[in-house]
Amino acid sequence: MNAKTPRLIIAGLSGDSGKTIVSLGLVAALRRQGLTVAPFKKGPDYIDPAWLGFLAGTPCRNLDTYLVASDDVLGSFVSHAAHADIAIIEGNRGLFDGKDLSGSHSTAGLAKLLRAPLVLVLDATKATRTLAALVMGCQVFDPDLHLAGVILNRVAGPRHEKIVSESISRFCRVPVLGSIPKLGADAELLPGRHLGLIPPAEFSGREQVLDKLHDLATRYLDLERIMELASSAPSLGNAAIQPIEPTQERVTIGYFADSVFTFYYPENLEALQRFGAKLVPVSSLADSALPEIYALYIGGGFPETHAQRLADNRSLMASVKDASERGLPIYAECGGLIYLSRSLAWKDSTYPMAGVFPVDLSMHTKPVGHGYTLAEIDTDNPYFSVGTVIKGHEFHYSGVTAAPGESSGCMKLLTGVGLHDKRDGLVSKATMACYTHIHADGVKEWAPAMIANAERFATRQGKSPRQRRYGG
Repeated sequence: MNAKTPRLIIAGLSGDSGKTIVSLGLVAALRRQGLTVAPFKKGPDYIDPAWLGFLAGTPCRNLDTYLVASDDVLGSFVSHAAHADIAIIEGNRGLFDGKDLSGSHSTAGLAKLLRAPLVLVLDATKATRTLAALVMGCQVFDPDLHLAGVILNRVAGPRHEKIVSESISRFCRVPVLGSIPKLGADAELLPGRHLGLIPPAEFSGREQVLDKLHDLATRYLDLERIMELASSAPSLGNAAIQPIEPTQERVTIGYFADSVFTFYYPENLEALQRFGAKLVPVSSLADSALPEIYALYIGGGFPETHAQRLADNRSLMASVKDASERGLPIYAECGGLIYLSRSLAWKDSTYPMAGVFPVDLSMHTKPVGHGYTLAEIDTDNPYFSVGTVIKGHEFHYSGVTAAPGESSGCMKLLTGVGLHDKRDGLVSKATMACYTHIHADGVKEWAPAMIANAERFATRQGKSPRQRRYGG
């Protein structure tokens, strides 16, 4: 397909520069203009994409050339942006920040892969002409980057805006496309807590947030010029569109889906469907027992903020533990690992969890593991062959209160923290739980393994996958 969707990457010089507010504001404002917006987020993240997807009315896709091969990243972008009026891609960290000294897997690298015009959001706090020097430095640092415009954030007033805008226009010859003033604490736009923003699934004031972001973008950003810039993006050539249609349903797989467990890449769920899964949502708070399923997927989320409600639902925890002991395939990531642990300590209280693994966890005030991981499978397990190397990422404030003993995990981490002693991947029968998150487009063995495990479980139960399902 010849892909020429209007597109724009929103980047910053560092975290907390304002690129999330700008990206969300653009999505909200353009959608209200009647445009179809395809949202994307660079790098591993769940919360920003949840807000982008909510505002766009369609799932946000992560674009990460560490987790997923560049050709597949490009294919994913083309596939999901092809029928949109505009694609908005939010960057992460600083523009040139990557995994190593060469800046591999940076926002700048993604911009060049997608041949996308890039708009730089600048925190203008207590600076004027120096901001022009920073923009010029970006231009010189990578002349191949199409730095197409600048948006100023936290501007002190009209005089401040005038000096900064004129300096950038004169010395850098790029347009200033908007100027957002210091909004103050009373104008807080997005709700936050220890892991960043509160996901929209947990926040009752979502519609008010949409209104505020729309008003901010229409008042302070030059939407017409921004749209013109996005439309100037060149064709990506005859890029291949990835197949996204599911195949015939062969097995039923449940997944935790509620305000607690929201950390799922859309591609992970879609990969299960593509290989034959019928997905059934399960509420960790409201359901008293597992439905009739052949396998269970528990993603990440915030079990710590719902710990008492989770612990109060002992019947579901007992159902999950019983199902695991019977051999039901269960795959859990991060928050799912917490749910399957024996207990969770947080804020001077300890909450019993499902007890599938004899591991006690506690929440810390700072991240225990944060960043990309590289893991080698070195022990037999139901999902990955020994010797397989897996790329993933972790972001967890919890850690073990004591060594997990014999439950040391099926993988050693070449980079990252994991559960204990650079080990991750607890295994019990057909249950596996990791702090490491994976992306199905990068770990292509995972979805077929889930389906195969589900079918084997059904066969052991003497059931036909297409006729009957397992009830925990």
